[in-house]
Amino acid sequence: MGSGETPDIDDAEDPRPAHGRPFVPPGFQPPVAPLRPDVWLEPLGPQHNDADYEAWTSSMEHIHATPGFEQKIWPHPMTPDQNLADLERHARHFEQRLGFTYTVLDAPGGEVIGCVYIYPSTDPAVDADIRSWVRESHASLDADVATIIATWLRDEWPFATVTYR
Repeated sequence: MGSGETPDIDDAEDPRPAHGRPFVPPGFQPPVAPLRPDVWLEPLGPQHNDADYEAWTSSMEHIHATPGFEQKIWPHPMTPDQNLADLERHARHFEQRLGFTYTVLDAPGGEVIGCVYIYPSTDPAVDADIRSWVRESHASLDADVATIIATWLRDEWPFATVTYR
């Protein structure tokens, strides 16, 4: 990280909402479901390391061109072990309800085609900052995935305001 740069909220070791309230209400169960037959979500974790690493490392330029990632420091070159540590952190955040990162699959147990990050906003007037990407080989799904995720967030999540795309 260069001088003056701050980490992304989803890079933080312990992200907390700027408004000071819990990120999601007590008892809220983060949804895990197929969004359509070719777009499935499941919580991102260490078990996805090889497939996740291959997906984003094959698509770095494409991800940086995706809305929400244009000025981000990630993706950047990392080793598989560094990626594993990153996935372990995202899994810990999910378990602790500090942030929710999902891998996007093309079928149950299928190929990793992207990722969705749901984290507290640093703006106290906004509940959550959302970003998503799809790998370059599935770029044709990018707009569809964004629309599907926006609908899913509206229908299944307890946020009044979000920033996405």
